[in-house]
Amino acid sequence: MGKGGVGKTTLACATALAAARAGRKVLIASLDQAHSLGDALGFRFPHDPGTVTGITDLLPNLSVIEVDSLALLEDRFRELTGVLSGAGHEHGIDPTALDPAELTGLPGVQELLMLAEITAYAADGEWELLLVDCPPTADMLRIVTAPETLLGYLERIWPQHARAMSMGGRELRRAVLAAAVERIVKEVTAIRELLADPARTGARLVTVPERVTVAESARVRSAAALLGLRLDAIVVNKVLPPMPDPESGQAAHPAVSWYSNRRAEQLAVIADLERTAGEVPVLISGHTGPEPVGLASLTAFSHAVDDDPMLGANPARAHSGAPVVRWESGAGLKSVYALRLHLPVVDPATLRLGRVEDDLIVGADGVRRRVRLAPVLRRCTVEQAELAEGYLTVRFVPDPEVWPI
Repeated sequence: MGKGGVGKTTLACATALAAARAGRKVLIASLDQAHSLGDALGFRFPHDPGTVTGITDLLPNLSVIEVDSLALLEDRFRELTGVLSGAGHEHGIDPTALDPAELTGLPGVQELLMLAEITAYAADGEWELLLVDCPPTADMLRIVTAPETLLGYLERIWPQHARAMSMGGRELRRAVLAAAVERIVKEVTAIRELLADPARTGARLVTVPERVTVAESARVRSAAALLGLRLDAIVVNKVLPPMPDPESGQAAHPAVSWYSNRRAEQLAVIADLERTAGEVPVLISGHTGPEPVGLASLTAFSHAVDDDPMLGANPARAHSGAPVVRWESGAGLKSVYALRLHLPVVDPATLRLGRVEDDLIVGADGVRRRVRLAPVLRRCTVEQAELAEGYLTVRFVPDPEVWPI
């Protein structure tokens, strides 16, 4: 993916600039609260306390924004309290008793608000390409899992049919609260659908050619597959360029030997990564010295990524992560159905399966996902499961107690 000893934010900026130069309208948004996007661009975003920062048009076809989750939290909380306070708090909830700052400790709140902003930008239709500069791996996985976690909890605590009855009931306060919760569910569902849609959303993993780091990236690929997130490419960053042939008869400096050995180690790591990446492209970002900072340097660097498959109108699609259900054999109570899920697990010993009502619980490599079963499988029990060649196959047989005769 071109040249330059750069970080993930710089790579995102270069890709955005290349796409904008090709005539596509691009929005690059940063979810990283370290705000490194402004540092890479050499641009200081306005951050007024308590104010949600807007989108800045930086160049023709290129807009940028740093999503401030704290400002979003205060703004959205004021909207919610305005709705609920009009109905009083005899329903047992008084949101005005809380200060927005107190909500920062609630897990997943800020992550969901940032994702809601990104979903709104995607639905707006103004931009052809939306690039999201994400925080480090652990934080990003928590962000991606937040919608499914919240929706699962809400459905168990206050199911949709119960909320619908409350909204249509005579108790105004309960109806207002149910309507507010339903609004949240609608927004979070839109986030989940966007993340799980392989036609609209893909992820790009940035790593370096070191064995420990590449091993970590393998677990991230496993997590992405389990969460249903399409992985477009793996970018191997800061790869040393080849050395020119030394002049005949000239003794090489010891540093040349170190450099050559280090590059050989990197190439061996990359070769292993390419063997295990399957259909996911492995892109190379060379290390050529200082990191480009500012629009002039980034624009020059962006020419190195003109052949990036992301810049095409129809980029190649990898595994979508959506489970596939098919009938395998038999009929009636002797039928066998199979659920197949792309799951390149790094450590098979971490694989865990469970069943909670109409959901199959799949866990691997430190990540867990609830997979909603197809209607036919909800009347079945798990017969067996196998993990082979990067796919998990779970077989089901009809449950005689609930199977229609």
